[in-house]
Amino acid sequence: MSKVNPKEISEMNIGMIGHVDHGKTTLTEALTGKFTDEHTEELKRGISIRLGYADFSIRKCPKCGEPQAYTTFETCFYCGSKTELLRTVSIVDCPGHETLMATTLTGAALMDYAILVIAANEPCPRPQTVEHFTAAQIAGIEKFIVVQNKIDLVDEKQAMENYQQIKEFLKGTKAENAPIIPVSAQHRVNIDVLLQAIQEEFPTPKRDLNKPPLMYVARSFDVNKPGTSIQNLVGGVLGGSLIQGVLKVGDEIEIRPGIKGDDGKYHSLITEVTGLMQGNKKLDEATPGGLIAVGTLLDPALTKSDTMVGNVVGHVNQLPPVYYEVTLEYYPIKRIEESGKEFMIEKIETGTPLLMNVGTARTVGVCTKGGSDVIEAKLKIPICAQPGSKVALSTQIEGRWRLIGYGVLK
Repeated sequence: MSKVNPKEISEMNIGMIGHVDHGKTTLTEALTGKFTDEHTEELKRGISIRLGYADFSIRKCPKCGEPQAYTTFETCFYCGSKTELLRTVSIVDCPGHETLMATTLTGAALMDYAILVIAANEPCPRPQTVEHFTAAQIAGIEKFIVVQNKIDLVDEKQAMENYQQIKEFLKGTKAENAPIIPVSAQHRVNIDVLLQAIQEEFPTPKRDLNKPPLMYVARSFDVNKPGTSIQNLVGGVLGGSLIQGVLKVGDEIEIRPGIKGDDGKYHSLITEVTGLMQGNKKLDEATPGGLIAVGTLLDPALTKSDTMVGNVVGHVNQLPPVYYEVTLEYYPIKRIEESGKEFMIEKIETGTPLLMNVGTARTVGVCTKGGSDVIEAKLKIPICAQPGSKVALSTQIEGRWRLIGYGVLK
């Protein structure tokens, strides 16, 4: 296997978050050259439904001044010089529609940093602007860049009014002093300024490579084409991101909580890593940062159509415990409606159905012991998680699952 330049391997995941139709996918395409709405229903409806993934490299021209020197191309647009590769990063493009909030929460578990996209031609904040920003904070993200998108659709006065609304929205949060960059993703305006901000504001996260590997599964696939002969079939593929440790080709791995057996309980799976890829690059070993695809010896029927999403992967007998029932310290959050009205559910009642997201896992539970500080719940699908993990909590409001707060797993 040929040696891969370390700078070509993604070192972090950046979330693309914000309200529906504020231009997240267009901005992702401007940065990566990839349109991440690839599925038929996404193209038909014109919105993101699944998590989108794409890598891009930040490069710099040695001759041009800043910010024009920053680009994603190997040749400088301005002077034609060969550009220097600085680093490669991954984008996790999250759907903005309120009914797909659970998918966004899955993506938040993989993010190291986040780009909050806010349209300049709409009042700020919009409901999913608040929800996405809250989800990112629940996931532990502490550094943000704000993109004031669609700047081409407003005049200077409107842009400044929107800018002040953004500043007021971010006041008192971890993003209070985050750079706010006016951009037209559609026309590729100020993309160089954004690239410089990513390079300067988002340092490579510190990773612990000595801990046992721990990977969250965010996608799973059967990559065999219809009609493939039996002797040419390959095992199922798991997609996701390593949180800690190192995963190598040939490693024996365990997948928890696994699959449901005839006894009604979930049983972990044990298999072997047959291949590792990041983007189109084959790896001998994978480290945290970026999104990877893990080839296995699993029956591909087990991994098709994202059926393994929410599982955790690691070395055998070195994974966190599996929970069928949970006890959570409850922390409510303020919600904002389309009307601008705010409210908070300060107490969860016994019997309340709950949608829970922890890591990339999504499960439904019923509150068996309500309260305003500590709650207990029984889960329909078990989760594999470390004690102390944050669990995003949603409940049904007017027939829709809405984020109401988070719990800390005891």
